Amino acid sequence: MISPSAYSGRAMKIVVGYSNDRRSQNLGTASRPFVCRPAVSASIRLVSYNIQYSRGKDGEYDLERIADTVRGADIIGLQEVTRYLRPNTEQDQPAELAALLDDYYWVYGPPADVDASIRNSDGTIINRRAQFGNMLLSRWPITSMRIELFPRLRTFDTVALQRGALEAVIEHPDGPIRVYVVHLDHLLERHRVAEIEHLLAFASDAARHGAAATGRSRLLGMSSEVPNDYVVMGDCNMLPESPAYFAMTGEPDYYYGPIMTSDRMVDTWRLTGRDITNGVTWWDEQTEFTEGTRLDYVFVTPGLAERVVAAGIDEEAPGSDHQPVWIDLAVGGDGERPAQRQPLDDPNRPG
Repeated sequence: MISPSAYSGRAMKIVVGYSNDRRSQNLGTASRPFVCRPAVSASIRLVSYNIQYSRGKDGEYDLERIADTVRGADIIGLQEVTRYLRPNTEQDQPAELAALLDDYYWVYGPPADVDASIRNSDGTIINRRAQFGNMLLSRWPITSMRIELFPRLRTFDTVALQRGALEAVIEHPDGPIRVYVVHLDHLLERHRVAEIEHLLAFASDAARHGAAATGRSRLLGMSSEVPNDYVVMGDCNMLPESPAYFAMTGEPDYYYGPIMTSDRMVDTWRLTGRDITNGVTWWDEQTEFTEGTRLDYVFVTPGLAERVVAAGIDEEAPGSDHQPVWIDLAVGGDGERPAQRQPLDDPNRPG
């Protein structure tokens, strides 16, 4: 295993040496969690999955097994969903996934968008866009969706696509839920740090600039309500304890450890009692999927921390080089809550 001190910022090349015989961990209520109901009856299940444009560990492209893997979850965030983009140049994946999961509301947010038009022999043009982005599906209506583009630098020797966040406000019966589906840069740590800083500033300012429609938008049947707390989930391409990770969560204090603050997110993996360096959500194809690390996360604002009742990794899903990650979030006023950490009461503590 690579120690935290050995971190060099190359998240897609450095892997933690979890072999196949270490995949079984105490990661949740079921090995295929999404077809089951959440662990607490008054909770909802959110899942994030980088589907690698449906290319599985067997090299086959199969959207049906992607849909089968996530079916049953309440809110689903997908990354690397494409339209007319190589190698699936004839495929509209958002439309096909929506047809396979036709009892969900859905939105698609492609930060990367380039021309894929076709000129026919008679001179007419079939206008198409090759797109790479994030998708969100929900059991409840999605009252607002926005795409926020992340800052980026042009690369010259390696392919890099525009990254961004898909913001959705979901009309849950117990109140609106705000979710960001993200896919961070895979090349440079400093890019990821800049993207996270941009995301947190944008998300924390959402109450000021509002949702997709504001003012008297309800007259048009649109909602402008933006809840204070929110969830960030997706493929962050960052190692635990890396600079990007601490940009998201804040660095732990030398004495008190991790502290929840209003300007940072909370890693739900840690909230449910796991060591942040444990768990594998991405397997390296160059090692024949025998080595991997944790690149996929679900974060919540501190105001939602006490509502996180379970978290896990679907270790068996074969449809991508990534594994789905999920949390159960208590909703309403009667959901069970995990025990809260008691404040430290040490007369010898610093300060």
